[in-house]
Amino acid sequence: MAIETGEETLVTPGEVVGDSSDLIAGRGAYVAHHNGKIYASLTGRRSIVPPLPGSSDQKPKVEIVGHKAHGAVPEPGSVVIARVTKVMAKTVSADIMCVGPKAVKEKFTGIIRQQDVRASEIDKVDMYLSFRPGDIVRAVVLSLGDARAYYLSTAKNELGVVSAQSMAGLGATMVPISWTEMQCPLTGQIEQRKVAKVN
Repeated sequence: MAIETGEETLVTPGEVVGDSSDLIAGRGAYVAHHNGKIYASLTGRRSIVPPLPGSSDQKPKVEIVGHKAHGAVPEPGSVVIARVTKVMAKTVSADIMCVGPKAVKEKFTGIIRQQDVRASEIDKVDMYLSFRPGDIVRAVVLSLGDARAYYLSTAKNELGVVSAQSMAGLGATMVPISWTEMQCPLTGQIEQRKVAKVN
């Protein structure tokens, strides 16, 4: 297919922006290995950058140049803060609020799978005893998953629930008392969580 250099089109995360047989994925783009297609990982303008003279790979590069207004974008390895929105038997959904110290301006969804909750006894993880909707979680981005969601992991000691509202204490912020428990300061009731280690 003929690729015009310099053409710019507005794209959103998850949109196909090219094929890895014709293009190299640059900033803001990634290759899906199951089909070789290149997808946008952020909202912005699709731009084709011609190869540098003398470079070994003579394929043009496709980049997504984000809007000036957009904030931080999650990338594999980024530590994020997310709010749990839904807890299911095998996965938890969360809205990513911050990447490192920076707030995000777009909506990014994170998914924590059962195997990514903790490092040991993975088969015994109960999602309902690890997270509740509304919990604030510190997690690391593993990869861009499917359906425009990022796969997140809480499988390190410093990752997990950092803030949770008590179910019994009318929304009081609970205090961590162990790796797996948080306590309501008003009622003394203990709830199970995958707690992040406090520094």
